[in-house]
Amino acid sequence: MRYSRWKRDYVPNYWGANIGGDERKIQVILQKILPARMKLLLKKAIVADPNSPFDSQTVDIFIENGRILSIRSDIDTKTDKEIRAEGLMVSPGWVDVFAHFCDPGFEHRETLESGANAAAAGGYTDVFLLPNTKPVTDHKSQAEYIRRSSAALAANLHPLGAITRGIEGKDLAEMYDMRNSGAIAFTDGLNPVQSPGLFLKALQYVKAFNGVLIQLPIDKSIGAGGLINEGMVSTRLGLPGIPALAEEIIIKRDIDLLRYTGSKLHITGVSTAKGIALVAEAKKQGLQISCSVTPYHLFFCDSDMDRYDTHLKVNPPLRTAADREALQEAVVNGIVDCIASHHIPHDWDSKVCEFEYAKNGMTGLETAFAAVNHVLPGLPARRIAELFSLNPRNIFDLPLTNIAEGQPAVLSLFSKTGTTVLTKENTRSRSANSPYIGMELNGKVLGTFHQNKLFFNQN
Repeated sequence: MRYSRWKRDYVPNYWGANIGGDERKIQVILQKILPARMKLLLKKAIVADPNSPFDSQTVDIFIENGRILSIRSDIDTKTDKEIRAEGLMVSPGWVDVFAHFCDPGFEHRETLESGANAAAAGGYTDVFLLPNTKPVTDHKSQAEYIRRSSAALAANLHPLGAITRGIEGKDLAEMYDMRNSGAIAFTDGLNPVQSPGLFLKALQYVKAFNGVLIQLPIDKSIGAGGLINEGMVSTRLGLPGIPALAEEIIIKRDIDLLRYTGSKLHITGVSTAKGIALVAEAKKQGLQISCSVTPYHLFFCDSDMDRYDTHLKVNPPLRTAADREALQEAVVNGIVDCIASHHIPHDWDSKVCEFEYAKNGMTGLETAFAAVNHVLPGLPARRIAELFSLNPRNIFDLPLTNIAEGQPAVLSLFSKTGTTVLTKENTRSRSANSPYIGMELNGKVLGTFHQNKLFFNQN
């Protein structure tokens, strides 16, 4: 389309009023709407994509105008940007299925923009946002706000609609309307549905449009007031405990409800050996169930809490070393479908206080890959692609993408041999409540490429 025709026919409608001959405004609009024909070359990249004909091969990848034009052993052409890095790997864009960006209502902890920047720094092209905001994402207008806002950000943001109004666990929210307005799935997030009858109705409701419910496995009536995992460590530290039963009983309950309804269920934050075994058995029975674990449940255990570190106060809590090993094994053998960051930002006052009063949660988007790679260094690259990208895309019906000529370039760039050191100065999040700060982790995210934009980590 000729520039003069575009200016005449489209600029007035986009701007909302005829702006006449103001050339500077027109140029700003052009930059936002018509992306530059960027040319990017990835040199000697190892492809991590089981669906790609180039899987596990070391190739050059040439991208122009947001699309993969050529994949060959050696490409020599003029580009706008060329990326070379030791151990460079590329996979389809990563997806995080459980993160809190606190916007609107708690912007002092995180905003959509700062959260998206943290996501891109962690290698994510897509993030599912919890409904635990103020107001709650329990209606279509709030879902639309998140979807509209993500257009200009460093990651695609997908709202998770609330299952119940006000996440109060009393009445079902208008999930169908939210689905039509962009809600990717439904959950009450940090306040999981406690009523079995209401959760049964929710499973039946979303089945009509093939929706998915996400449940955090916490029975609040068991271990109410508990601060860490119930066991030897809680006894030694003199802290009230949360028994593993509080997780396992709700997983079993929800599996029974899933069997009755034939709907779809995703359980996130599984933290116990028995909990993951229940999910594995449900899968064998052919139920439409999937699960995710957090990087910190793979990395830490309750023995790490001897110093009363409030950054390690999470819910579900860190469990025993045996539970941690069972989760690691489940990641390797394929029982675990996704890695979920459970990125929960908090301000300084919420963590620098007595352990009893500290809030649950830690930031995790920027360290998710490195934490997993650190504790599971032998995890194959294609398994990383499944956990971080392919499985969540399949489960939640996101557009599938693969690394092949002619495909849209939606990519995550990473290295298993690099290192990551998160600091208060280099974090993109507004909050710094992370136990990984100052810790050297094996594995590094180099950046992402999607929507014809490169987000590259300089540090």
